[in-house]
Amino acid sequence: MSLSFYDTSVGSFLQVLGGVKQTLAKAVAHAGDGALDLEALVDFRLHETMLPLSFQVISVWHHSQGALKGLQAGAFSPPPALGPQRFADLQGLVDEALAYCEGCQAADINALAGKPMVFRIGEREMPFTTEGFLLSFSLPNVYFHATTTYSILRHHGVPLGKMDYLGKLRLAK
Repeated sequence: MSLSFYDTSVGSFLQVLGGVKQTLAKAVAHAGDGALDLEALVDFRLHETMLPLSFQVISVWHHSQGALKGLQAGAFSPPPALGPQRFADLQGLVDEALAYCEGCQAADINALAGKPMVFRIGEREMPFTTEGFLLSFSLPNVYFHATTTYSILRHHGVPLGKMDYLGKLRLAK
């Protein structure tokens, strides 16, 4: 079997989003034990120079669902301002991205391979191909922000392990 553009993008996004969904659910369970204030956690930063948990989850949403929409449009920009978020809102964004990815058809995504793509940030434009954007920008961002989400939750005592981060593995059938 060869690796398709769909497998590389949607397949990877589904796995990471599933892991983030699971880590957030474990945080809710941990909070139910009275061990964690989820709403305070939304604004927590691992370091003063890092962005909070809310930004990390929004970025996972944006660099998965938003990246797929960007691949289709040929253009991608930073995420929109969503305003203050509650923990449940962050879970909703992950669910939204999962549903969007699950609704993508392999043929439609595979047809996007080799197309031009631009990343716009303010007045600046960075030209990519769809493969270059996915492999050098979108996927690394999804993994980074998913890892930071995991790290923040783990820092607060949520009982997480590597398998929680990994999500559903794509095992041989």
